[in-house]
Amino acid sequence: MQLSKNTKVSFLFLFVGIISFIFADFSISTLEPFLELKKFSFAIFQIDFSQTTKLFPALFNTISIAILAMFFATIFGFLLALAFENFFVRISLAFTRAIHELFWALIFLQIFGLNTLTALLAITIPYSAILAKVYAEILQEHDSFPKELKGKSKVSYYVYTKIPDALPHLISYTFYRFECALRSTAILGFVGITTLGYYLSSSFMQGYYNEVWLLLILFYIVIATIRFWLTKYSVGFIVLASFFYLEEFPSIKIDNFIRFITSDIIPHPIRTNAGYEKTFEWFSNIFTNEILIGVFNTILLTQIALVLTAILALISFPFISLKFTNKFGRAIAHMFLVVLRSTPEYIIAYIFLQMFGPSMLPAALALMLHNGAIIAFLMGQQTNELNLRQDVTKKKNELYFYEVLPRIYSQFLAFLFYRWEIIMRESAILGILGVATLGFFIDSAIADFRLDKMMLLLVITAMLNIAIDMISRKTRNYLKVEQSITSCGCDLK
Repeated sequence: MQLSKNTKVSFLFLFVGIISFIFADFSISTLEPFLELKKFSFAIFQIDFSQTTKLFPALFNTISIAILAMFFATIFGFLLALAFENFFVRISLAFTRAIHELFWALIFLQIFGLNTLTALLAITIPYSAILAKVYAEILQEHDSFPKELKGKSKVSYYVYTKIPDALPHLISYTFYRFECALRSTAILGFVGITTLGYYLSSSFMQGYYNEVWLLLILFYIVIATIRFWLTKYSVGFIVLASFFYLEEFPSIKIDNFIRFITSDIIPHPIRTNAGYEKTFEWFSNIFTNEILIGVFNTILLTQIALVLTAILALISFPFISLKFTNKFGRAIAHMFLVVLRSTPEYIIAYIFLQMFGPSMLPAALALMLHNGAIIAFLMGQQTNELNLRQDVTKKKNELYFYEVLPRIYSQFLAFLFYRWEIIMRESAILGILGVATLGFFIDSAIADFRLDKMMLLLVITAMLNIAIDMISRKTRNYLKVEQSITSCGCDLK
């Protein structure tokens, strides 16, 4: 019997995932991990809501930074989308969005210090690149007008045809990306910026788990109520209020920036004219002791997380589907998945790090829970749209394996491969928590103020993400499951 393309690809990735498990470090180094987990879980009943008001400044700081970053990113992203056909623009944006916003924050900390400008740039730059790509794809999908219109002014063509037709999808994606910006801004607190992540980190370190729960609940409330407080009527006022709320921007010292790009990130042997041999020795040492190990562990963690994400999504989606679960069960499952997909992987990994100690286990669990929840949610939506035969089996297991899953499996693979690049980006950054991925070595280079090595490792990280994105596209083309931006759901990007 000849295997289908879907089956071949699934077995290949499952095989790679199993091999990755063999080499992975899933050790638990804490003395009583489940006691710590129990303490964290029961701390939810010890929340002191009277402490809420003192957290409002961090909450408002998080929202304001995300608002302004998205304001600038939307403008830059839209302008870049209009030039996205240019090869140089596409390559530059691919490199820019391949570097995680937490890495961007670590870069700008070296130039501007610990302030609002660092936070804004760390979100605005990668998000501009992401928005440019998605906006360009959305506009391309709305390219169904008569050829005689296209011969007119390009500005008129966009203003009077393309943009009005694509506007609902552009707005929808922008609002979703704002939710992502809130999550990204929150975790900037882990590098010292006074967002919610700053207090989360502090509370974790001191063992104040009731404060951790309070912070998380506040964050969930903000995420869940976005549609009510951020509307087309309020967005202008909120952007203006954010400008006034944030602390004054520091004066930019151009000398710091010039020193950074002309000296700090230039390889030390080149900077000191040490010659070709010393330069090769410098690169060879980093390549052997850090790049190879970092790339290997990043790929290892990515493939493990990809397989775990697939398993969780396949198990979870029936619980939010009309075809399998009653109204009460769907409500509970939906709430659970919303919490998981609203919580940044970095925060979930940080929680597990306190429980199990530094290894791949916290990172793999965090990536599985966050990405699995996103794909399960999208698969549940796809399942609800299926029209079943009237004589379809009433047995849930037969309905799952013989009717529903075969019909949505191609779409499931599309969702999974869309998330592959994002899982890779997160796998790299989670190295900051102690796993020897590329992020671990980047963080170590910054701690030692070896910014030349930091830049080299960031370039390698970006190239690895671009490679994964290209393989993902090739795989989706092979499976013929390429899905449009407007129909596959904004949660994928």
